[in-house]
Amino acid sequence: MASEQETVAQEFGSGEKSFEDSVVQVYRCAKVVKGGRRFSFGALVVIGDRNGRVGIGYGKANEVPQAVDKGISEARKNIVSVKLKNKTIPHRVWGQCGSSKIILVPASDGTGVIAGKKIRPLLELAGISNVLTKAYGSTSAKNLVKAGLAALLKLRTAEDITTLRGVNLS
Repeated sequence: MASEQETVAQEFGSGEKSFEDSVVQVYRCAKVVKGGRRFSFGALVVIGDRNGRVGIGYGKANEVPQAVDKGISEARKNIVSVKLKNKTIPHRVWGQCGSSKIILVPASDGTGVIAGKKIRPLLELAGISNVLTKAYGSTSAKNLVKAGLAALLKLRTAEDITTLRGVNLS
């Protein structure tokens, strides 16, 4: 019975087993009150299936584990599909969020993910294993991850372009 539920969940992509999660950064916020400081936490989380589907989420709570759980549930609501080409990206692309800008460049097999520690989980959980990146401007984790996701959403395959333009490739 459990195996039937897992296969159905994997077919529709709503199963717990199909997505991996990674905590990019945990933020600590302090509120000064009469008796001292009260701390709360925020967690930036990326989830993906390493097969072209990825999502980001941000959760806030008074404890770290609850913040991470809220971030994961938020990321599940924001899952998007990414166009891949043989475990890399089809073309060079820019992404921007706020003053953070990132460029993603396709790389040949064996290169690996050449990226900073804030953007690496997004690319790896999306299923990209060969890519070069460069960040410009602010390196704030939230904006950098959002810029990376914006760049991934701009990707188009050759088949997509031919259908958009109405041209036939021979």
